[in-house]
Order: sequence, then structure tokens, then C-alpha cells
Amino acid sequence: MSEPTQTSGDPVFEELLLEMAQQRFCDDLLALIVRRLVQRPDIALARIWLHGPGDLCEVCHFAAECPDRSSCLHLKASAGKPGAENDEDWSRLNGFFRRMPLGVRKVGHIAATGEPVEVPDVQEDDRWIARPDWAAREGIRGFGGQPLLYRGTVLGVLAIFTRVPLDPRALRRLRLIADHAAIAIANARAFEEIELLRGQLELENRYLREEVREARAFGEIVGQSPALRNTVDQIDLVAATDATVLITGESGTGKELIAREIHKRSGRHERPMITVNCASVPRDLYESEFFGHVKGAFTGAVQDRAGRFEAAHQGTLFLDEVGEIPLELQSKLLRVLQDGQYERVGEERTRSVDVRLIAATNRDLRAQMDDGTFREDLFYRLNVFPVEAAPLRDRLDDIPLLAAHFLALAARRLGRPRPALTQANVAQLQGYSWPGNVRELQNVIERAVIVSTGVALQLDLPGGKRGVRSRAPTAEQPIDVLTEAEMKARERANLVAALDQTGWKISGPGGAAELLGIRPTTLTSRIKKLRALNAERSPT
Repeated sequence: MSEPTQTSGDPVFEELLLEMAQQRFCDDLLALIVRRLVQRPDIALARIWLHGPGDLCEVCHFAAECPDRSSCLHLKASAGKPGAENDEDWSRLNGFFRRMPLGVRKVGHIAATGEPVEVPDVQEDDRWIARPDWAAREGIRGFGGQPLLYRGTVLGVLAIFTRVPLDPRALRRLRLIADHAAIAIANARAFEEIELLRGQLELENRYLREEVREARAFGEIVGQSPALRNTVDQIDLVAATDATVLITGESGTGKELIAREIHKRSGRHERPMITVNCASVPRDLYESEFFGHVKGAFTGAVQDRAGRFEAAHQGTLFLDEVGEIPLELQSKLLRVLQDGQYERVGEERTRSVDVRLIAATNRDLRAQMDDGTFREDLFYRLNVFPVEAAPLRDRLDDIPLLAAHFLALAARRLGRPRPALTQANVAQLQGYSWPGNVRELQNVIERAVIVSTGVALQLDLPGGKRGVRSRAPTAEQPIDVLTEAEMKARERANLVAALDQTGWKISGPGGAAELLGIRPTTLTSRIKKLRALNAERSPT
């Protein structure tokens, strides 16, 4: 008669082996193992520790014995049946043995050596019993500790305490359970990682689709004014770091474009930049929007949902209009910035996130600090590296280039012929005060493309002549005096904009000369002068 298999005749073990293979999440798997093991009447306590970083060293009961604080064993699952006169909760994970140093005591020895510790009867051998009084009180007779080995790596330790001596068959079964558990843990971790990546990709795709629908794309940074060059210099300084950036400026100045340039030039450029417009989030949904929620956390939470911080993991999170965040949520935002930890709404599990934060506002946050609507500590945490987006009225030299850029974008997007941007158009645009800044300029150009029926662009600035600055000198408003270099820079920008508009066609109908209102020979001469000037300035 053949010898029975190691699990025959023991339905608890047989069911456990089958159920372990079906688990997809590590926490569920570990809880299942210890819960099933203590269903056997002879097992008093079952526990699983897994490798983790040294995180509670200051309060760990074994700190004095710890040889290496970089890693230790974390108690991840526990289940048991205390004696009749004992009301302890043996499922707690924050007790005396919640952390075990590698190489210390029996559990640490197993993890450090990869060798099991088996004590069939503690009454005959109590060397491995840390608390003999507890063992005597609970009638503990046997201990079995097995390493959770996967491909030569110790993932952790599975241990049981029994109220009967352990026979060789029980120890073989425990070894079998440990082998299957190690494989199941590795599979569950792989599945969780795949699910995390899949979920993050779905979030990224959803948020990117939202941004594509909502964005009034500026394309790339356009312009060469001193104000813009100063902004670009600041971007170059901070982009390569992970420093938090606070972008300030009026509405429509391109604060999101600056944030995108910082992200694009950073070491996180291969990961997403997730945007939250804080002004558009309902007050009671801020926490869910930022941190996510679990199913049933509140009315309407019909499924688990990850928040924007999770979607931006290892990338950049851009909080636009950060001054709109309610005061009661600002402390939670501060915690994430300082510790990188948060909880989903309705969930006790603490999650970690690695995010580079960029914030923007058109408000005076210092004034909000004074009136108590913005936390001082949060302001200083956000204002590590301030960047100011200059208003368009301080970037007059950029208007020809911006107008040409938006004209090309609008004509292509609307499927309309591209009208010519004349010097008269440029003068009209540069004479306007632009209360709406670059965003308003883009809207004006787009509207002009729609209404223009001829060759030239027909501009209709908001309010007719209201808001238009006089370009003539007056006693109240003297004319701006430009240096020779500034005049040449403006002339060059205007010439290049005309050439770009016409595809570098110089003469003939629709050519750059016609657009500028000069002879083709005059235009050719100016181009040669500019090229000669550039050649003189080029390094030899």
C-alpha cells in the first residue's frame, strides 16, 4: 500500500493550498493563511512576517539588539485563539512583535539564515521561546517556523504555536504550506504591481484626455522679450531639481505652460504631469479628488477611485488656482508634501506617493495668510521656488511672434485659409492693454480668423477702442523710448513673423514683402543685413 500524500486526510490544509492559488492581493492572501491555520484545534497562533524597511526603529522593542536598521521583518498577518481567561486580541499587528530585526530571536534567525526552526515540544527544549510565562499560561507545546523562500530569496517567515507537540508529519505540512505561500506571495505582488500600473495608465489616459479637451494649447513657449527670457532662465534653474514651485501671475499669462516646461525639462518628464484646477472642484469633493476614495465612503461612491496624487506618482502634480483650496483640507495637503503619505476617503490604509508639486495662483496668498484663509506653513512649503509669469503688457516685443503662432494654430484647427498679419495689425495689437493677457490674445486671433474673408486679418478687439493705449506721446503718457538694440530686435521679430506667416515667400501676392508693405528688394536687403549681423555675433 502506497504512503499517503502529505496533505491527504486533512481538509483544512487541502482547502488552504487551493485557496492560496486563487488570491490576487497580498494582504488578503496573508490573512487567509493565518485564519485557515488557526481553524485547526491544535494551532493556537499563526503569524506571518515579511521583509520591509527599518521604519519604527525609535520605538521598536528590539532596537538595542538590531544589527542593521535598514531593514527588518514586519508583522503582516496574525490570527489565534487565546485561552479561556485571556481576552487579548491576537490579530493585532501593532503589538510587541510587530517588528523583528534580522538575525534576532527565532523569527529573525529564520529570516537571516533561510533555515527553519522546529521545536516539537517546548517542554523539552525552550531555547527558542521568547516569553516562557506566556507559553506556560497558554499551554503552548510546539513551535514551527519556516522561511518563505522564493527563488532563493527569503520573503519572510511563517510561524505557528501549537497546544500539542508537533509530529514530523505536521512539520512537513507546514513546510509545504510555506513553499506554496511564498509562490502565492510573489504572484500576488506581481499582480498588484500590474494592477497598479494598469490603473495608473488608465488614470493618466483619462486625465490626459480631459486636458486635451480643455486645454487652449499654447504649443511651446513663444517670444524673446526680456521678461520672458527671465522666466525661461528661472525654469532652467529649477527644472532639474525636485523643488516645489509656486507660479504667480495674472489670469491668462500662461502659468500652466510654465508648469509644463518645468516638467518637460525635469528628470520626471517620462512620467505624467497631472493637472487639477482647484477652482473647479466642488468643496465637498476636494479630498476625494486629491486622494481618492473607496466604495461606499459616501453617497455616490459606487466603486474605488484613485485620486490625482496617485495618478501623478513619480511624475508631477500641477495644482492650478491653489488659493482656492479650502482651509480644512490644507493641513492634509501639507502632510502629503512633507511626508508623502495619505489615505483614501473611507480607508484606513496609509499610502505613499512620490510626486513633484507645482502650484499656481493669481491670488495674493500673503494677503490670504493675513486674513486666515491660507495656512502660513503651507504657503512656505509651496513657495520654495517662486516664478512670476509676466503680463502681456510687459511683453510687447512678443506680441508679433505670439500672434503669428496663434494665427497658424487657429487656421489649421478651424480649416480656414490663413489671413496675413499686417504691420497695422501688429500695431493695433501692441496698442491694446490686454487685461486677459495671452489667453485673450489667442481668443482675439481665433475670432479674427473666423471673421476674416479677405487676404488680411480683420481684428476686432474687445470693446472697440476701450482699453487701447495711445501710441502717440502725451503729457500724461510719454512715448516709450527704445534702445537701438531693442529697435533692431523688434524689427527682426516682425520680419521673421512675416516670413513665417508666408512660408518664407518674399515677393508676389501673399508674399512677405506685400505683408510688410515694402518692396521685395528692400526685404531681401534687410534679410541679408540680419544674416550678416548674426554671422558677426556667432563664435568663430
